[in-house]
Amino acid sequence: MQLPVQSQSTIYAEPWEAAADAEDLAEIARAADRAGFAYLATCDHVAIPRRLADAMSTVWYDPVATLSFLAGITERVLLLSHVAVVGLRHPLVSAKQYATLDHLSGGRLILGVGAGHVQEEFEALGVDFAVRGAVLDETIDALRAALGEDEFPEFAGERFSFSGLGQRPRPAQRRIPFWVGGSSAAAVRRAAVRGDGWLPQGDPRTRLPDQIAKLKALREAAGITAPIEIGAITEPLYVGDADWEIGRRTVSGKPEAIAESLRAYAAMGVHQIQVRFRSRSRSELTDQIAAFGADVAPHLN
Repeated sequence: MQLPVQSQSTIYAEPWEAAADAEDLAEIARAADRAGFAYLATCDHVAIPRRLADAMSTVWYDPVATLSFLAGITERVLLLSHVAVVGLRHPLVSAKQYATLDHLSGGRLILGVGAGHVQEEFEALGVDFAVRGAVLDETIDALRAALGEDEFPEFAGERFSFSGLGQRPRPAQRRIPFWVGGSSAAAVRRAAVRGDGWLPQGDPRTRLPDQIAKLKALREAAGITAPIEIGAITEPLYVGDADWEIGRRTVSGKPEAIAESLRAYAAMGVHQIQVRFRSRSRSELTDQIAAFGADVAPHLN
């Protein structure tokens, strides 16, 4: 699941999150860790322009700081940036941050990356928004080199070049998984040829099978035989029968019925699902997380 509180777009934030603090975030993360969730995810925005602030809000926690905080209060759950706009930063800076996070967490990092969409962020940081896709492609390649096993990585590209510069600590994992986010044609292509995983963004169930087929065809055409982790973001969920308005798209009811609905994703070729629960308070959310882990998850795998 992607954590609440740390990003508060009006598209998905619940009203109670506006007054939430670090302890709320910590308790939710611990609940997901106890319930057996595979990963916790955080978003990435540096600054939100006024024209978007009403819809997106300006609450966007830094992903490296937040995931590091979560690493220290959880035991086994993986830590995903969903997604880091790594093109906004020099790859050696990102490599230092994420290598340290992976080292300190004992190898729990999944590096989710995306192109970004807020033009003012790019302009403020001196990055050309118009070529952000090409910047991301090269940044991924540079990060692959910088996060490898070599203490003195080497890379030479159009925009970035480094050699003879050592970085420690090294990641705990021999190979950091890169999951590419986005549902545009460019994002699907990027995931197919550069990713270890794909994180669709907003694709409804009806569109996923075609998207997955395109992804696999592109990967096959590129001669890549390694498996790729395909994800999906589900509809909002509520375990049980709610006595309040949870929205017509929310999947709710008995655990077996929710599980049956979610198993359709596996039939499409999806390997992992990212879930979000409707809630009116932290305690209701942690109860939902616990109920999902205990009563729904056993019917999924």
